[in-house]
Amino acid sequence: MADTENLLDEIEALEVRLAAAKAQITRRFIGQEQVVDLTLAALFCGGHALLVGLPGLGKTRLVETLATVMGLDGKRVQFTPDLMPADILGSEVLETGQDGSRAFKFIEGPIFCQLMMADEINRASPRTQSALLQAMQERQVTVSGQTRDLAKPFHVLATQNPIEQEGTYPLPEAQLDRFLVRIDVGYPDLETERNILLATTGETEDSVENVFSADELLAGQSLLRRMPVGEGVMESILELVRAFRPEDENASDAVRDMVAWGPGPRASQALMMTVRARALLQGRLAPDASDVIAMAKPVLKHRMALNYAALARGESLDGLIDAEIRKNARLKDAA
Repeated sequence: MADTENLLDEIEALEVRLAAAKAQITRRFIGQEQVVDLTLAALFCGGHALLVGLPGLGKTRLVETLATVMGLDGKRVQFTPDLMPADILGSEVLETGQDGSRAFKFIEGPIFCQLMMADEINRASPRTQSALLQAMQERQVTVSGQTRDLAKPFHVLATQNPIEQEGTYPLPEAQLDRFLVRIDVGYPDLETERNILLATTGETEDSVENVFSADELLAGQSLLRRMPVGEGVMESILELVRAFRPEDENASDAVRDMVAWGPGPRASQALMMTVRARALLQGRLAPDASDVIAMAKPVLKHRMALNYAALARGESLDGLIDAEIRKNARLKDAA
């Protein structure tokens, strides 16, 4: 009983700190509360996020603000077609000492940080994109046969332009699966855009203050994993993820007809973690069905694909996910 009370006290204390962090972030990244929540959810789940949106919507500003508020060492890499793996990971150079001796010295690349912004990640070649795979999954890199650990925590927030595809290289499915969530960044509404104009075109801009440290973020990630999840919520996660696999015996006719490949077990793990994070961000002590519904698209959309016939008919993953949620007996009432 005492352990349960301590856990609840810790969760409530973390909720207060999170509210303060959100207040700081939204001072500079105005009016996009869902985007902020999803990004914070990715950080507290220990994962990476893919931000998809047109240029000029504040994605870079969000990442810079996050680094300050969360107390993380942040670095930004502009991905271009000529970017090489060594430009990200680092390389060994031959140095000559004062006594004339020569030795190789490893020069760390920008990936040796705590929060890395991979700007327009799909503009880099597949060879360079693949350099991130080991880092994103194992939190370490191998250069010249030697494995080097990355900082803790380590997060990648990558951006991608959804419209301009000329000169880009689509991310492979294996790399997309490493992103905990996909965050769609849309245009602001009229009132939000008015507030942005007032806040960013004056003589001065609001500054933000540090709320967390790297160690406190790690402690928050550990606490999140101890957050209780009810049996009903866990079953709804399993049912929903498995519903999008065309090979599954319980898959609907629509899924069999439209889906080329469905989400794997990593999607279930991601949904289990992110529903906890959403409950935490909303000041609740445990997730419920509404959290599963809210996190379904950010977790699933980049882990499945429509077949050519469905694309030709103009079908969408958003519509398919909504339809399957309405069919799910555990979720349809909350929807």
